[in-house]
Amino acid sequence: MQLMRLPERSATATLHWFFSCAKGLEPLVRAELESLGATDIKETTAGVYAQGPQVLGLRMVLWSRVSNRVIRLLGDFPGTTAQALYDQLSVQSWHAWIRPSHSIAVDFHGTNESIRNTQFGAQKVKDAVVDSIVQEAGARPNVDKSQPDIRLNCRLRPQGLSVGIDYGNGSLHWRGYRAQGGAAPLKETLAAAILMRAGWPDIAAQGGALIDPMCGTGTLLLEAALIAGDRASGLNRLQFGFESLPDFNSDQWRILRGDAEKRAQAGLETLKTLEIRGYDADPKAIRAAQSNIEQLGLASVIKVSVRGLNELTKPTHRPIESGLVICNPPYGTRLGESGSLRYLYNQIGQKVSAGFENWHLAVLAGEVSQSKAVGLRSYKQYSLFNGALPVHLALFEISASNYWKSLGGSERSDNPDNRAESPGSTTFTQSEEGLSNGARMFLNRLRKNRKRLRAWSEREGVGCYRLYDADMPEYAVAVDDYQGRLHVAEYQAPKQIDETAAQRRLDEVVQALCVEFKIEASAIAIKQRRRQRGDAQYQKQGNTGQKFRVKEGQADVLVNLNDYLDTGLFLDHRPLRARLFEECQGKRFLNLFCYTGVASIQAALGGARKTVSVDLSNTYLNWYRENLVLNGLSETTHKVIRADVLSWLTETPESFDVILLDPPSFSNSKKTEESFDVQRDQVPLVDAAMTRLDPKGTLYFSNNRRGFKLAAELTERYRCQYISQQTLDPDFERNPKIHQCWAITQLGKHG
Repeated sequence: MQLMRLPERSATATLHWFFSCAKGLEPLVRAELESLGATDIKETTAGVYAQGPQVLGLRMVLWSRVSNRVIRLLGDFPGTTAQALYDQLSVQSWHAWIRPSHSIAVDFHGTNESIRNTQFGAQKVKDAVVDSIVQEAGARPNVDKSQPDIRLNCRLRPQGLSVGIDYGNGSLHWRGYRAQGGAAPLKETLAAAILMRAGWPDIAAQGGALIDPMCGTGTLLLEAALIAGDRASGLNRLQFGFESLPDFNSDQWRILRGDAEKRAQAGLETLKTLEIRGYDADPKAIRAAQSNIEQLGLASVIKVSVRGLNELTKPTHRPIESGLVICNPPYGTRLGESGSLRYLYNQIGQKVSAGFENWHLAVLAGEVSQSKAVGLRSYKQYSLFNGALPVHLALFEISASNYWKSLGGSERSDNPDNRAESPGSTTFTQSEEGLSNGARMFLNRLRKNRKRLRAWSEREGVGCYRLYDADMPEYAVAVDDYQGRLHVAEYQAPKQIDETAAQRRLDEVVQALCVEFKIEASAIAIKQRRRQRGDAQYQKQGNTGQKFRVKEGQADVLVNLNDYLDTGLFLDHRPLRARLFEECQGKRFLNLFCYTGVASIQAALGGARKTVSVDLSNTYLNWYRENLVLNGLSETTHKVIRADVLSWLTETPESFDVILLDPPSFSNSKKTEESFDVQRDQVPLVDAAMTRLDPKGTLYFSNNRRGFKLAAELTERYRCQYISQQTLDPDFERNPKIHQCWAITQLGKHG
């Protein structure tokens, strides 16, 4: 097999090409090629083959919005072993393409039984090419992996190796405007594909507007401006892979670039007639978006500002009949999944339906169920990939009739192309008039509770409290207010309760909270209990890392409402922690099963001489360390110990004046060999803790096990004072069994 011969400098010489792209974008690449006159076009997975003159490759590098790479194919080699490929490649006349003065790089894709990693494959190709050039020219080219003059692209397939030259000298997603990227940026080529699928080119041609209500760093906005302004995607690229080739026609390239620059200049006038706006609740994201927009010189065209989804409205300074609302909301990987995510997508559908009639909506989601939660019937859906991450694009037309009224909406789309017809979800509103009877009943109880607790919370300075705790059997949830941020935890429904009915009631809870607190549903953290397969007891929680600061007495505490089953602050133990604050001055305090260490923080701020906190969870201990730093406390005085509590108690020689023992009801941790049951194992645990207690000290023993009974032998061995009622504030009066607590001392201590 021989390398393809260098063609004459002719506009009609036919070359073979491969245009790579993300899976799902092949039809769009084909359409680009057809518009440029390519022939023999054949789609394959993640790419398209075609034939055409050299100008085809130049134009695709300059204009393609969805291709990743433009590869000029040089030849195919049937070898499948590293040595066979080296033998074939090293006898080719590479000097006809690459001079010793050039720098090169080799990109290698694919593996087989002989070539098991791409780095090894790239090394063998590089060796063969360099050895061939040395043999012919007596000198070797340099290797530059970052910015070579010529980048070889090699693809290993079962039938052998395909070799070509990368005309873009790197991925074409680089547009030259991303000065700053967010935590999970949308790839530019995918953003352009989404806009094309959503019909933005036609909408823009008709004078329609574009709004991205969750714009992040502005990728969708910028790609929309490039499309509407007829600006070539590659116009800002600094280096290309064809400029060093011996048959490169610089005059032809200069003409192509000059034409692209003229079209971009003319397109600016078109952009001035369009509205392209982006909003995001994160000021950092907006600052990054502004920087990217300025990098491309479009600050006068694209307008971005800090604005939450609840503030989404159409532009009002001039009438706009139609447009496109497009967004890439959090879908799991970028910001993490939580029970609240469903309501975020529903919020998008609600907001757009309420104020954007005759517009279009495009939503990129992580999966079909998320796009269903938008609550609209989609007319088209696509499966795409953002890098290696599968994503789902759903397209909607906004009309008064296109909104599902309940989870079990009866309407159906007759469009045969709609591959997954979507029942939506309940509409979430801030208007009391639209509430169902159930939601209104829950709202009335909510208001009654708020009124009852308001005087107490204001007098005691309590900012985090329980607002509702399954007061009505039909609405089996706990609602907690963390200084204005709401957390809803659903209790496990009995097996005889239909899951659809349970979901409807949870929706009514959210509806009522939205009305009472005048907030959006997406702002509420929701933990749903559902019967699931396997060991999953709760819906999957996220990994947002979004902790925020709340105040309890003099302590600052970090709370996370989304990522874990618990929030980092057990509200029912607030009075007990206040007692520790008062009692621990000058004393030694031990916190067993310390969780996030809030009790230790309160003891430390109350003047404890030292504290020791023990837990087996690295997650909780690291969280506690953050709380220590937040309150200006040092681990030198306030020790953090990762250990099994019972084992540690039997080994430590230290004594303490005050001990808090607050074990879980049950634990089957993989970190220990045996399970733990507080009812079964209470005696050895309390006995071990009492051995570490000063004769005049106090052990506070608490747990949340329903129906827990203190062992008779403990009451015989120690003085056990039941103090549960003293450790509950008014927000837990309705649930006096939320926990049980004893103050345990040696029999010789009184008072």
